Amino acid sequence: MAFHPEPVTIGLLFSQTGVTSVIERTQRQAAMLAVEEINDAGGIDGREILIEDSDPASDPVRFKSEAERLIDVGATTIFGCYMSSTRKAVLPVVEQRRALLFYPTLYEGFEFSSSCVYSGAAPNQNSRWLADYLTDTYGDRFVFVGSNYVFPYESNRIMRDLLLHRGAQVLDEVYIPLRHNEDYIERAIARIKAAGPAVVFSTVVGEGSVRFYQAYDRAGFDRSVQPIASLTTGEPELLEVGKDASIGNVTAAPYFSVLKTEANLRFVAAYHRRFGPDHPISAGTEAAYFQVHLFAEAVRRAGATDRDSVLRSLPTFSYEAPQGAVQVEEATHHTSLWPRVAVVGENGQFEIVREAAAPVKPDPYLIEYDKEFQLAAPRTGTRGSTQ
Repeated sequence: MAFHPEPVTIGLLFSQTGVTSVIERTQRQAAMLAVEEINDAGGIDGREILIEDSDPASDPVRFKSEAERLIDVGATTIFGCYMSSTRKAVLPVVEQRRALLFYPTLYEGFEFSSSCVYSGAAPNQNSRWLADYLTDTYGDRFVFVGSNYVFPYESNRIMRDLLLHRGAQVLDEVYIPLRHNEDYIERAIARIKAAGPAVVFSTVVGEGSVRFYQAYDRAGFDRSVQPIASLTTGEPELLEVGKDASIGNVTAAPYFSVLKTEANLRFVAAYHRRFGPDHPISAGTEAAYFQVHLFAEAVRRAGATDRDSVLRSLPTFSYEAPQGAVQVEEATHHTSLWPRVAVVGENGQFEIVREAAAPVKPDPYLIEYDKEFQLAAPRTGTRGSTQ
């Protein structure tokens, strides 16, 4: 295939090593798959996409330096970052250099950057849905356990408000260092036991989430009435956790790999052909995939690759992603997505128990959130899982 002599160079900024590499490796692979699909179809109007790769190793300082290096070698559009601490390290770089970051991970909201496209879920697209499902299904008592960095603190603040608006109570809030040891996890388990019967809302990420879920299983909690619920624990983490320790736990996300949409069946088949049938796919993986396709289509329509041209083009079309049709909003640079809640079934796979009938527009500042809700008295008692 003969390509136009001027390629389009992009940068990948995903950790291949470090505490969050369990998910970031899948995001990197998904971005690579999208590039291969676009190039196999003739590139962007005949222009081949070239990749400049990196391994920032889950370290915010290295994310910043690697972003600078990628831009220096001509990759002025970067796809990457997982933890909010890494995104916040990269944003000043892309803003100062008039480059563009596509960020494929859910996050805590309350942010706008002229140099960032947010294709993961904002709080109204996952936290609100999870709060509704948990209080409808399991009752009114909660314990928060999170990793010790930006996202868990802010996500817990939002979830606390959502739960209080639903008449629930948060009994305790515990944080585990990103580079933890088993003592920290066992102390968290002891505090959960001390709180009495309660649902655990977990914002523990990466390797820590795997160890935490396994410890929770060993402690013998009945997950049919006292599950771990999360926004961050998807298929890659559950594969590491193991089936027995995963059953009954809950996750809210715009995408699960069990979806039967035509676009998802094609995506899952292509991903497994390329990387192997045992490689898991999560919401972060899917977002890393579709945002490359969004970028390519925006460049086609704009006829240019600079930041401002791409940002003007993105809101003018929708893309049929594996989760459903998605579209970037002009005012916020966030993406309309399809909220879903799923419970891990007896086969160790997610089973979707609640989902949106249409894409939900992002509300990163929660301007509309719960405005119709009248503060209720705390619920009493719990009900079993409806999975």
